[in-house]
Amino acid sequence: MARIKERSFGQVIRERRRQLDLTQEEVARRIKTSTPYVGHLESGKRHPSDKIVTRLAEVLGLNRREVFFLANPRAHALLSPEIESAADSAWDDFKKNEQLRRVHNITGDEMEILSRVALLGEVRSARDFIYILNTVRHAVGR
Repeated sequence: MARIKERSFGQVIRERRRQLDLTQEEVARRIKTSTPYVGHLESGKRHPSDKIVTRLAEVLGLNRREVFFLANPRAHALLSPEIESAADSAWDDFKKNEQLRRVHNITGDEMEILSRVALLGEVRSARDFIYILNTVRHAVGR
């Protein structure tokens, strides 16, 4: 299954089906759907459900994860490291901003807590770290 990422979902399914010398009708029967639906999947006219993706991967002997991402390219983009780097940059900005840390009297222990928050990947700006810090301070009575 070399170069799977260069081909579309439908192309990979059609090519693998032909390698296994299966007809669309045979694949449809094995994945419990209609023959025209398999044709529509191969031509890109339909989008498969997760259940169909799983069945196709099993029947055709393909990697489920790779087939899932081929069928759902936007899901792959959501899980890409680029999203994490945005959260990392907010943390980097916060760490570099000595004036902000001085104005808010942020201790080393508090920086440690905030570094763990940054690992969650949800903080979008240095200002959000101040909000989180103030919430933590309020909760512990400082």
